[in-house]
Amino acid sequence: MTNALLLKSIPYEEFDYQTLLDAVRGYARPRMKISAMLAKGDIIRVKKGLYILGEPLRRRPFCRELLANLVYGPSYISLEYALHYHGLTPERVEAVTSVTCGRSRTFATPVGTFSYRMIPLEAFRTGMDRAELDDGRSFLVAIPEKALADRIVADRGAGISTQKELHEYLLSSLRIDPAGLRELDPVRVAEIARAYRSRRVKLLADLISRLHRGGR
Repeated sequence: MTNALLLKSIPYEEFDYQTLLDAVRGYARPRMKISAMLAKGDIIRVKKGLYILGEPLRRRPFCRELLANLVYGPSYISLEYALHYHGLTPERVEAVTSVTCGRSRTFATPVGTFSYRMIPLEAFRTGMDRAELDDGRSFLVAIPEKALADRIVADRGAGISTQKELHEYLLSSLRIDPAGLRELDPVRVAEIARAYRSRRVKLLADLISRLHRGGR
């Protein structure tokens, strides 16, 4: 089987083991073919059962966000990575950060680090969105309000008890864009605070509401 036929059987850069097995089924020893492809770098094992095409066969960049959903679940992208994805923070984040209702995990893979933080189930169910890719597939990511709420809840070491302290923390420590902060929806943040039962997220909702009314 030529690479062209192989690629026809694997339509996307990210694929599971069954897709790979189907693609090499024409070989007398398909598992040996898979081992050879791994050794050559034609395919890369991200984790058991999950692969991407290697540089020699890749037709387009692989999607780290899509991989993050597949590496460990149920999960969706949030925290630092989602804040940058939504344009709320300036620094690009190397590790793809997600939240999960399972236990917290971190996976160091050949294509980067994927970290997952456990949050309560009710909070997990709130503030999730679906981002569409050009090829019609999609991945799950927190809305901006949820990404920020997840981040401030995660930082247990931050001594925040007032709106003023929270505002300073957001601008100085997290480097949240002030204009982006004012664009957040206070109603959504209030809903997230109720799901989290978090005083800190309630403070965030009150702060966003005050900023919407023109406060500083």
